Amino acid sequence: MQGGYTPTNGQPRQIPIIQSTTFKYDTSDEMAKLFDLESSGHFYSRLQNPICDLVAAKIARLEGGTAGMLTSSGQSTSFFALFNLCQAGDHIVSPSSIYDGTYNLISVTMAKMEIAATFVSPDQELDAVFQPNTKAVFGETIANPALTVLSIARFADAAHRHGVPLIVDNTFATPVNCRPIHRGADIVIHSTTKYIDGHGGTVGDAIGDGGKFDWMAHADKFPGLTTPDESYHGITYTERFGLGSAFITKATAQLMRDLGCSQSPISAYMINLGLESLHMRMARHCENGQAVTEFLAGHPKVAYVDYCSLPGDPYHALASKYLPNGSCGVVGFGVQDGREEAKAFMGHLKMAAIETHVADARTCCLHPASTTHRQMNNDQPAAAGVKPEMVRMSCGLEGKADLIADIAQALDKI
Repeated sequence: MQGGYTPTNGQPRQIPIIQSTTFKYDTSDEMAKLFDLESSGHFYSRLQNPICDLVAAKIARLEGGTAGMLTSSGQSTSFFALFNLCQAGDHIVSPSSIYDGTYNLISVTMAKMEIAATFVSPDQELDAVFQPNTKAVFGETIANPALTVLSIARFADAAHRHGVPLIVDNTFATPVNCRPIHRGADIVIHSTTKYIDGHGGTVGDAIGDGGKFDWMAHADKFPGLTTPDESYHGITYTERFGLGSAFITKATAQLMRDLGCSQSPISAYMINLGLESLHMRMARHCENGQAVTEFLAGHPKVAYVDYCSLPGDPYHALASKYLPNGSCGVVGFGVQDGREEAKAFMGHLKMAAIETHVADARTCCLHPASTTHRQMNNDQPAAAGVKPEMVRMSCGLEGKADLIADIAQALDKI
């Protein structure tokens, strides 16, 4: 947890907040070298800020990557990771059981940019869905809220057979419980708003590049990386920065420059505070999630439980492979008698708050069919793993006996 920043003699032990929009130089020539990407440094915080860079480097290092960047929210990083590779006329492959916001980003917003997508079931045969214009495969280690587990190696192998990278959202597992790059993924993203921050304090996201995908071996697919960028002095990113930094440098020089979505220094500082305790918190989240799941699995008013660490779960074998130390604290379950009873159950909870959040130190819950997925058509929620009676509960850091007692009294009242 100490990577990214190594203070020297007399420097601050904690990463300092550099709350400044701009940075002063003695000559225009020095600044020109920064604009030409000929030297490293900072000139405007919309593109890069020292603390943001240090925290991004720490996350990339935790994931086993070579370079990273922070953005202002989870949605901006999902977009950056995909749009850094795609343009009008291109195609994306993704499981349908991904986070609803990302599903809408790909299926609606990026479709307006003439970037098409094929959504597959997590267990579907993959080769047939690739097209000549496919540029990326996207998935989530543990899907939100369906809690399906991505077969990382299978999706990575399929992506690589067709000459494209696998991008994995590792938000729920975090690098504590899974490191997708070590399993075959090429690029990893995180909603740092969730477990990495862990306290509901700041919104953000991060991209980490594994530095392994050979863009030049598939140069015709990725001209943005392998041919000169006339908007940036004719730089060819792969030639100038190599496999380890080309993807992140292009995302910074092009997308952050043109679209903004920059993270604030203060938020980066808060994200780093969360990183320092992440390994301890995840163990408690998993302990509580397992205990709550085992209680729910034996309750007569619970129709089913989705939790991959529970023996008998359809994804237990994959969880044993990719998540041997635990998955996360998020549990999905169905309340007997359906939608209205699920909502009534949540209204009787005293400890767990109803909120549009997850992966917090405090337990929270949500009825996805009534909230995050209510804008979908009749068929889409089921494809995303959302049923009318489903409750998503994110187990916090409270005592597990207290959590179970709260759930029990709420179930007793329906």
